[in-house]
Amino acid sequence: MTLILGRKQGMTQLYAEDGTLTGVTVVSAGPCVVTQVRSKDKDGYDAVQLGYEDVPDTRVAKPQLGQYKKVGVAPKRFLREERLTDAAKVAVGDTLTAAIFQVGDMVDVVGTTKGRGFAGTIKRHGFHRGPETHGCMNVRQPGSIASRRIGKLPKGKRMAGHYGVERCTSKNLRVVRVDVERNLLFVSGAVPGPVRGFVLVQSAKTARKRGAATQPSKIEAKKAEGKKK
Repeated sequence: MTLILGRKQGMTQLYAEDGTLTGVTVVSAGPCVVTQVRSKDKDGYDAVQLGYEDVPDTRVAKPQLGQYKKVGVAPKRFLREERLTDAAKVAVGDTLTAAIFQVGDMVDVVGTTKGRGFAGTIKRHGFHRGPETHGCMNVRQPGSIASRRIGKLPKGKRMAGHYGVERCTSKNLRVVRVDVERNLLFVSGAVPGPVRGFVLVQSAKTARKRGAATQPSKIEAKKAEGKKK
């Protein structure tokens, strides 16, 4: 698996050679420094730890500052660890840039969604509003939330509450362009999070080519057999 850290820069459009227009998200990916490599013999699992974006020493806790000085790298703003099977291929101090990806690669982009504060059921869950005529006072209210029969609120009831600021993954996005000089990745489609938001780009775990033939379901197979008969 290939992964890198970065920031979302916004969206734009790119024209292909055949004239088709594709909406892409620009991600400032890297450079990232390998701050730690965990092995199964020492730590019990294989993983790699990446750091992105330098910060002054005063912005880092002393225990973390000692860890950075031990490996000989500058303190980082973002530090993420991902489990990898091929973690031994990288060493502490290695630098990863956008060049690790190529045009046509399928990637998963992980980000944090925008925070929308306390939201009602219409905005949070897509509920329909009530009528606004004949003296109806229940326009955007949630309505009944329980019944007298059970005498309590059902667990998992969809109601108003905090909306956003959740980890979200956009799967199977195609890398349209790679700008190695400026460390930019142009990824097809939308990416979760606000502009300048922190994202993690990794090779797709369930990659599938767009437009590839899928395995027919059991119901579709039975229908096809019935037509043949």
